[in-house]
Amino acid sequence: MTDHPLRNTPAMDAFWMPFTANRQFKAAPRLLVSAEGMHYTADDGRTILDGSAGLWCVNAGHGRRGIAAAVERQLATLDFAPTFQMGHPIAFEFAERLAEIAPGGPDKRLDRVFFTNSGSESVDTALKIALAYQRAIGQGTRTRLIGRERGYHGVGFGGLSVGGIVSNRRVFPQLNGTDHLRHTHDPARNAFVKGQPEHGVELAEDLERLVALHGAETIAACIVEPVAGSTGVLIPPKGYLERLREICTKHGILLIFDEVISGFGRLGAPFATDFFGVVPDLVTSAKGLTNGTVPMGAVFASRAVHDGLMNGPDGIELFHGYTYSGHPIACAAGIATLDIYREEGLLTRVADIADDWAAAIHDLRGRKGVIDIRTIGLVAGIELTPRPDAPGKRAYDVFVDCFERGLLTRVTGDIIALSPPLIIERGQIGEIVDILGAAIDRVA
Repeated sequence: MTDHPLRNTPAMDAFWMPFTANRQFKAAPRLLVSAEGMHYTADDGRTILDGSAGLWCVNAGHGRRGIAAAVERQLATLDFAPTFQMGHPIAFEFAERLAEIAPGGPDKRLDRVFFTNSGSESVDTALKIALAYQRAIGQGTRTRLIGRERGYHGVGFGGLSVGGIVSNRRVFPQLNGTDHLRHTHDPARNAFVKGQPEHGVELAEDLERLVALHGAETIAACIVEPVAGSTGVLIPPKGYLERLREICTKHGILLIFDEVISGFGRLGAPFATDFFGVVPDLVTSAKGLTNGTVPMGAVFASRAVHDGLMNGPDGIELFHGYTYSGHPIACAAGIATLDIYREEGLLTRVADIADDWAAAIHDLRGRKGVIDIRTIGLVAGIELTPRPDAPGKRAYDVFVDCFERGLLTRVTGDIIALSPPLIIERGQIGEIVDILGAAIDRVA
């Protein structure tokens, strides 16, 4: 790689990069050095349109001064305080603010909040809460956890165990007693769909099959992403989530929605729970919680689950937590983020532009190598024909081509995933489609 005059490429040996082909990347690095609004600036001075909200997380756009100011004030006031047998006001304030918009609406709101530091930690926390709850109500035989093929629930051992991405699981042992539903991706019947596919509700009956196989008395919880993001934007068929809810209720199984990606306005409602009208027992979140500025996650629990753990003898009700649970700096960033969401209507803005987004993305249909397009809310998955000798290489080449021409996308297998900040304007939607379409043509 020839250095650009503006580049000051750092030494790269020490940083072992996550989910990255390190040797390949360090031979031809792609570095971002600043960001504002909808755009990054690369180290060679080029402007890069952010088509992925960073990593599904910068929902309100980059460089928000209100968040930076709130963090600065909090650093000068209280940089850290423990939340083990102690407390600090801003953690309680943030939890109350989150409770006001919590998944499920005012009648079924999941308004008890446990703070974590990431989506992975939120998932492991939700799984542990589910196990602890079942034990607390006298259902201690319920230790089995059900996930789904092609699900992504972070990289903790709990999340890996219920997750269904083979490459993530191959090297690492999983928790005993986990099992998986089939995934819902069915391009033969549901190709090029805007919104929820018509076919596939019957796949929810997999949970009944697992109940018959293992016994309901052994199953603590079932966890799914309402919309699976990291495996290429897999959208639930009509009636599928509703049927999962019915089966879980019937058999005393807790239903967990992983909304690390779909939470905080991505679908045009505060949470996918609200968008689909299906209320689980626990919801995991992170990413958009602080607009990606400070690592933080949260688990939303129903009052029934929370209160089930508050009825035992005096003492610690849940032996779980993190040094940085409810970190004051993260809470300050989170409150400032909620202020922006409220003032600019970002938790529902996507409802006004989703049709324009879908129409524009589906214009890519007919390009050589495009075999499916899936859109919902402000999310899109564009699936490409794999190369026979190199699965994943075609989409990776499109990803690199887009970056060189000023667009940041996500790539997973042979799927290009898009999820831009919620502040995107209609002209920028067109820009994304123009750059991506040209890249698909060149790579084809």
